[in-house]
Amino acid sequence: MSNATLTIDLNALAANWRALDRMTDVPTGAVVKADGYGLDAGRVGRALADAGARHFFVAAAEEGAILRRAIGEGPEISVFSGHMAGDAEIIRSARLTPLINSVDQLLLHVEMLAGHRFGIQLDSGMNRLGMEPSEWAAVRAIALAQEPTLIMSHLACADTPDHPMNAQQLATFRDMTEGVDVPRSLAATGGILLGPDYHFDLTRPGVGLYGGLPFAQATPVVSLDVPVIQVRDVAVGETVGYANAFVAKTPTKVATVAAGYADGLIRAMGGQASFRHAGQTLPALGRVSMDMITVDVTALEDVPDHLQLIGPEQTVDQVAEWAGTIGYEILTSLGGRYARVYLS
Repeated sequence: MSNATLTIDLNALAANWRALDRMTDVPTGAVVKADGYGLDAGRVGRALADAGARHFFVAAAEEGAILRRAIGEGPEISVFSGHMAGDAEIIRSARLTPLINSVDQLLLHVEMLAGHRFGIQLDSGMNRLGMEPSEWAAVRAIALAQEPTLIMSHLACADTPDHPMNAQQLATFRDMTEGVDVPRSLAATGGILLGPDYHFDLTRPGVGLYGGLPFAQATPVVSLDVPVIQVRDVAVGETVGYANAFVAKTPTKVATVAAGYADGLIRAMGGQASFRHAGQTLPALGRVSMDMITVDVTALEDVPDHLQLIGPEQTVDQVAEWAGTIGYEILTSLGGRYARVYLS
């Protein structure tokens, strides 16, 4: 097989949800936007529903409709982007819960889907989505009269526990929702780890479910094994790859493996990256190209059919660090050419 194999462990995914659920005394939802962080929202959603998740979050109504078909009736599916123009039929037919972000969205929702459930998203300081304090104060009574099912906000700096923005947003969210008899949600993965003050009535972990930081105790969910196409001996002074980016200082055995930036392995990780096999660290050499990466396998007596880039010894966050990015981007960029294997 010439394609790399991406293995997704749905048992590990469910174990991560249960572990995060045990950290709180309130219900735990699950964020499955971006096609389940690139791992197939349908499969991910069913695994999480089987584990006990009853409230899911997606980015857009179209994602919600796909998820509804996969998980069926029962669980609630909330839409972060709220009620956008043209969404009414999808929201109605898929029984979605838009998280209203503005007065305009509130008016649109009441006009198009009077009586249909909705939530409210408040901006507690991130300045990304949700009603700002002054806007919320102006429509609070009207919005609450329509009986929203959830009021939520999102933390900007939860990955940095001692950042003062966390306490600031917590205080703002409490002030904006004081006296409100509606379930509230503030914590995603990072917020769960900040402790009970941030948990409110519902948590909604995302990246931690998929094995990513800041949930350092997460069970790895994905592994990526890349086939070796060819092995060659490179003499001292010879170069490897585009722009002669690697020059051999010693005799080097080089393997060319079948994955590159077209598969979501970001070009910027270049010579920072390494692969793993049998406990050995095998440095990538030169540039990442569209379909191939060259790897120093001199340390191996016998070169295997595959080398591992992501797995228990080397997480998505490690790969992200090499590329100067975050694990979210690596997960959601993993391409369509991989042979996918789901463990359940």
